[in-house]
Amino acid sequence: MKEKTKRTGRIPKLNPKTHCVMVRFDDEEHARFLTMYEQSGEYAKAVFIKARVFGEEFKVIKVDNSFPEYYARLSDLNAQFRRIGVNYNQVVRELKSRFSEKKAMALLYKLEETTRQLVAVSREIVALTQKFEQEWLRTSM
Repeated sequence: MKEKTKRTGRIPKLNPKTHCVMVRFDDEEHARFLTMYEQSGEYAKAVFIKARVFGEEFKVIKVDNSFPEYYARLSDLNAQFRRIGVNYNQVVRELKSRFSEKKAMALLYKLEETTRQLVAVSREIVALTQKFEQEWLRTSM
């Protein structure tokens, strides 16, 4: 007779977990537990609970999405300013070719006032960006 040397099924673990412990939470405790679990970044609740019971270090992972979002919006705003610059040149050309000098100067004056407002907004954006960078660098270090 032939001996069976091949074993089928799952490979047995070296240190199997055979003891089960159960914990019950009320609603408030469960909410606190879930908050702590989510902040820890552990992949399983059981791993998180074992780490807390045996006194392992509690790590909190925080992701700040405001920085990339701010720069994405800032890039969009910069693109809009470029479009305004292109339109500005086209408007000046059309004013020069289609209107009398007096009418063109009156319209250019209005355009100049609007441009000053845009420059003021641009300076405010630069100031806010510098302030944001300083705050973000201070909190990230």
